[in-house]
Formats: sequence, C-alpha cells, structure tokens
Amino acid sequence: MATYKQLIAEKEALEAKLVEVRATEIASVIVQIQTLMAEYELTADDIAPKRRRGRPATAGKVSKPAAKAKSALPPKYLDPKTGATWSGRGRKPAWLGKRPEKFLIAE
Repeated sequence: MATYKQLIAEKEALEAKLVEVRATEIASVIVQIQTLMAEYELTADDIAPKRRRGRPATAGKVSKPAAKAKSALPPKYLDPKTGATWSGRGRKPAWLGKRPEKFLIAE
C-alpha cells in the first residue's frame, strides 16, 4: 500500500503532466483556428459574440406559438358625408356623435 507522501508525489507529477499536455493541445488548437480564420478570411470581430443592450428576447420565457392573422371586421357604421366606416371596435370616431344608430349600415 502506498504511503501518503508517495500519493502526494504522484499527484504533483500528474498535475505537472496535465499542465504540459494542456499547453501542447492548446497550441495545436490555436494553430487550427488561425488556419481556418485565414482560409475563410475571418477576423476576431466575426467570431466574437455581438453584445446587445438589454435582455435577450427570450430571457426566461417559453416561446409562444405564432398568433393567428386577424381578419378585418366588416364595417357597422358609415359616415355619409365622408364615406368613412367604423367596425364598432376601438376608439369611437367623433362623427358618430351621441346617436350612432343613425349611421348603422343596413345588412
């Protein structure tokens, strides 16, 4: 059975070997990246993520299904002077006045 001092020595040797192997692998990866950048004429700005202001559009939200396209409603009211129409939704136009039933379109 190995002693504590022997295990510590093995650990230090392994850590030194890890640092050495990582350095050589990083060097080869950097060479590969530089080769590809030169081949595709890329710059560091092309590779770096673009920084945007504010939060991402989908931060913490589940994407919603696309909304159905709303179809235009048929007009219910017609201004005989201008030909303007109103479907009855949204802000009431001023030309309707206090008696909108006068402007109803007969169906």
